[in-house]
Amino acid sequence: MSKLSFPNGQIYYEYNHFFENKPTLIFLHDSLGCVELWRDFPHTIALKTKCNLLVYDRFGYGKSSSFLTEKRENNYMELEADFLNELLEKLQINEVILFGHSDGGSISLIAAAKYPKKIKAIITEGAHIFVEEVTLEGVRQAKESYRSTDLKLKLEKYHGEKTQILFDAWTETWLNPFFLNWNIEHFLRLIKCPTLAIQGVDDEFGSIDQVEGIEKGCQQTFFFIIPNAKHSPHKEARELTELLVVDFLRKILNNS
Repeated sequence: MSKLSFPNGQIYYEYNHFFENKPTLIFLHDSLGCVELWRDFPHTIALKTKCNLLVYDRFGYGKSSSFLTEKRENNYMELEADFLNELLEKLQINEVILFGHSDGGSISLIAAAKYPKKIKAIITEGAHIFVEEVTLEGVRQAKESYRSTDLKLKLEKYHGEKTQILFDAWTETWLNPFFLNWNIEHFLRLIKCPTLAIQGVDDEFGSIDQVEGIEKGCQQTFFFIIPNAKHSPHKEARELTELLVVDFLRKILNNS
């Protein structure tokens, strides 16, 4: 459990170097997530596949420093992918497998396109590659839950005084008309590493068009729709999701 300093502040991370000459699994959280909210899922996957493990709170989340500004530009996820590369260089990690949830999945796709030499494979869960009305409606409903339920209190347990800013950064960006044209499909054709795209059948933030788009756009993609799951299959259908991820990773590792 450590922090690294950057010009924008400090990043909280946990880096476990379990195995020599093995890739590092990196878990990228969603728009309301953090290291702590992953629970034991990353450690379980790392131990079952004999990989090293890095998890970190992006700026504005969890135990990392706050956003410099809550206003985001259309390319904020590309900037997150660039920062991930900066973090890898600082930690001298050169062989990586990414697991990204929601925004983290989109960041993983961009990173794999921009930094192919470092990224051996990626797994996306509920990733977005373009804006859909179902996504916007999910964000609107989240805003209502934040107003009318104890969602804010639950998030404050993990994000503290940063909670309002990060929630507004997420909701106001996605619901802003300027974001309607956001699209990362042009990155997909650049992704050459094996990719597993998974999504809950009842995902309230995206349709099946998202994973089908990833499958069509990338060169080596497998996708799986998780039954009895919404936007977070690693929580809602843990056993099946874990089985799929471990099987995919073992095949990748055995072929290396």
